[in-house]
Amino acid sequence: MTTHSVEKIGGTSMSDYAAVRDNIIMNPVRDDTVYQRIFVVSAYGGVTNDLLEHKKSGKPGIFSLFASGEKDDGWQEALNKLRSRLHDINAGLFEGALLLNQANAFIDERLQAAEECLLDLQRLCRHGHFSLEQHLNSVREMLSSIGEVHSAWNTAQLLRKDGINAIFVDLSGWKSGQNMNLDQRIEAAFRDIDLSSQMPIVTGYAQTDAGLMATFNRGYSEMTFSRIAVVTGAAEAVIHKEFHLSSADPRLVGAENAVPIGRTNYDVADQLANLGMEAIHPKAAKGLRESDIPLRVKNTFEPDHAGTTLTADYVSSTPRVEIIAGCTGIYALELFDQNMVGQIDQYDREVLAVLRRFRAQIISKDINANTITHYLAANLKTMKRIRRVLEQTYPDAEFNQRKSAIVSAIGSDMQVPGILAKAVSALAEQDINVQAMHQSMRQVDMQFIVDERDYEAAVKSLHRGLIEIHDHGTAICAAQPLVVAV
Repeated sequence: MTTHSVEKIGGTSMSDYAAVRDNIIMNPVRDDTVYQRIFVVSAYGGVTNDLLEHKKSGKPGIFSLFASGEKDDGWQEALNKLRSRLHDINAGLFEGALLLNQANAFIDERLQAAEECLLDLQRLCRHGHFSLEQHLNSVREMLSSIGEVHSAWNTAQLLRKDGINAIFVDLSGWKSGQNMNLDQRIEAAFRDIDLSSQMPIVTGYAQTDAGLMATFNRGYSEMTFSRIAVVTGAAEAVIHKEFHLSSADPRLVGAENAVPIGRTNYDVADQLANLGMEAIHPKAAKGLRESDIPLRVKNTFEPDHAGTTLTADYVSSTPRVEIIAGCTGIYALELFDQNMVGQIDQYDREVLAVLRRFRAQIISKDINANTITHYLAANLKTMKRIRRVLEQTYPDAEFNQRKSAIVSAIGSDMQVPGILAKAVSALAEQDINVQAMHQSMRQVDMQFIVDERDYEAAVKSLHRGLIEIHDHGTAICAAQPLVVAV
């Protein structure tokens, strides 16, 4: 029987080494050992944004500046700023000059190699026979690895200084001539590791023949984490974040009103991911779900709270709403054409082909006899392109486009008579106009499309009307018992 866990530490948590050491590393579930745990670490908070681009604002980082080529030395300026920032991080972690110098030398070697590679590529692509575009995926992969390599190496050294037999496990493929898939790279890295006496600190980025970034983009570290759990046969997977997986965003409903969920399932995680509020990347969750490995989401800064466990088979013993979540910046694109009657399938296929072409994410959709409305996560520029193509395809159709928000009530079982009416009443009490709403037959979520300016009020009113009316205490449902050695 396997008794080890695989645990991922998020970037914000990583930025507080003392909390990681005291609340996670030195606070094991088991009473008999601090080992039997594998830690997969993210880059320190904000570092991957500097390497690539800001995840939310899109502000260009080193990769974006290099790829655009608008200013030849712009990416080098950004790289020099990052080097200074990483040295500052190191200075805040290592007290002795010896370890600090080693830490700076380690990351400087990676940064210098990356810089030389980019300069060589830049020179090569000035010749007409070579295209920069063909190499950008590899550049993005290389730069992505630097943040996790930095944090993993540092953490392993700091833990060794603090008496833990930590080992740095570099999955980045640095100076490796071998092409492997993800599982093969994991198997090779863990072949000689003894989990009973060694604590692996693993890079969240892993180099693979297919390219982890190309497949999973910024969700790559969760995929590495998931596959390590599956390949090594973990008893439990744990994600340490700076917050609980709660009934709503505490910043919106108030920390005193938000409550940890405690238990839910991977179906609920899928609904959250669709709204851009990932508990875990859907493809990463798939491996855990299929291998029957429970996932626990814990708050780094509340170590004594059991957090929230996600399993494949959990269904709430009492039907109820578990979480209110949503997203803003959604565009509703409505196509109305009376010629559509009886031909909805044809229209739908053609519209979907256009949306796929422009890579617009579909959050939800409506269909009736002569109207199809898609609710899309896309920028205005993309929306204009989509609409232009559709107007050319359907010159007799009428189009309507508006910016909206989606607010969802989600739960593993919400088969409560009258719950939809209760939700609509809660919104109406705050004078919030519902533009559209959806409830599937499976009754795991209800979606309400509202004006973007009503988003926060809608979240608060639904949380107050569907969750706060119940006294849930420290969790909506107590989390599964933590894994204990047998």
